[in-house]
Amino acid sequence: MRERPFLVGLVGTGVTPSLTPPMHMAEAARLGLPYVYRPIDMTVLGLGVDDIGDILCWAERFGFDALNITHPCKQAVLAHLDRVDPTAAAVGAVNTVLLTADGRIGYNTDTTGFERAFRDGMPGAPLTRVVQLGAGGAGSAVSDALLRLGAQELTILDLDAARARSLAEDLAVRHGVPVSGSSVAELPARLGEADGIVHCTPTGMAEHPGLPFPAALLRPELWVADIVYRPYITQLLATARRIGARTLDGGRMAVHQAVDAFELITGIHPDPVRMTDHLHRLVAAHDAAD
Repeated sequence: MRERPFLVGLVGTGVTPSLTPPMHMAEAARLGLPYVYRPIDMTVLGLGVDDIGDILCWAERFGFDALNITHPCKQAVLAHLDRVDPTAAAVGAVNTVLLTADGRIGYNTDTTGFERAFRDGMPGAPLTRVVQLGAGGAGSAVSDALLRLGAQELTILDLDAARARSLAEDLAVRHGVPVSGSSVAELPARLGEADGIVHCTPTGMAEHPGLPFPAALLRPELWVADIVYRPYITQLLATARRIGARTLDGGRMAVHQAVDAFELITGIHPDPVRMTDHLHRLVAAHDAAD
């Protein structure tokens, strides 16, 4: 029997309103686990990315079992870890750190979360040619997952074409499949020959409403995945559904990354269906409050 509650923190800028802590704690309560999860909001505390090493030290001294790491520290935290899981090391970013007697161990459940979400929500989807829009931190995790899922050819497009090319070159070397990176100006031509697209930019969030590209580029046979989950059904997904395209909402990735992190922290596999229900209710309540 564990003598004290699990103590977990979420480190990043602007994380106070995050739904991840209540989602974790709701599932822990259903499992009968004492579990405390609190945001460590760097914006509120006046801290920057250079303080991540100090934050880890403070967390260890205060008895934290683990930290989830989000923007802008997923890459900066690597230098302060004792060991990094091979999948996280390949992605070059960590979003979960276990604080153990054997040291600080880093994992990336963004990439495993998207992989599980796609397997569950897009069974049988063709992966001959895939387009990814966005090459940031989340995009790095998603692109690695797409190649593990079996994408035979991946095109990564970003407003920063150099960033897209750099990510593509790294992926091509590690996975041994054709990966190209370019500017978003290439999107119309690339989508015309693609099986599906994964959207990995903030467009579609409540704070950034709208479509990430013209609706005319969508077609019924093109599957569409979005990693935005607030709202659950973004304008992109709603538009794709209206023309009969298969879609994957960002809530699935949000749940599965939380499932993987929860299991790493507690050693217990939580119920993804129940956690999905938790998240749906949290999002609905948050939207109603707004």
